[in-house]
Amino acid sequence: MVPSSAQLIFFCFFILFSATATTATDHIVGANKGWNPSINYTLWANNQTFYVGDLISFRYQKTQYNVFEVNQTGYDNCATEGALGNWTSGKDFIPLNEAKRYYFICGNGQCFNGMKVTILVHPLPPPPSGSIAANSTPSGSAAPVVFHKGLVGLRAFVLAFASIWFGSGWI
Repeated sequence: MVPSSAQLIFFCFFILFSATATTATDHIVGANKGWNPSINYTLWANNQTFYVGDLISFRYQKTQYNVFEVNQTGYDNCATEGALGNWTSGKDFIPLNEAKRYYFICGNGQCFNGMKVTILVHPLPPPPSGSIAANSTPSGSAAPVVFHKGLVGLRAFVLAFASIWFGSGWI
């Protein structure tokens, strides 16, 4: 069964206006150096801003290293007892679902060689005031609307799809 034009128009507008304006950031620990000994992860973490909903990714050789989420005592003592999580894939994507301090260590002894990192995850910031058109705009004048990153691209994609689907005269 082929959807009717009305159903497709509804679908396009639903996608267009239901998109969320926030996107998660994937923070790759150590950037291009990855999860390895003798890297200053404190310096790396201090140059990042983490928000609820972001990811922290660990990239490493899975036959040599691993990742444990621990509490502050485990972090300070390089101990995995009572670990809150354990990852061993070599490409670990860990969601940061709470605003709190997280502690990660390598559990095979490399923690003592600097393979540990602590990060502070912040609550999501409120949307910028410029992202919503002001209600005090005089009638007849246009107010600029600022969209969050990703939303403009999604809207352009949906409009392009609708234009192709319905023909160039639709828009």
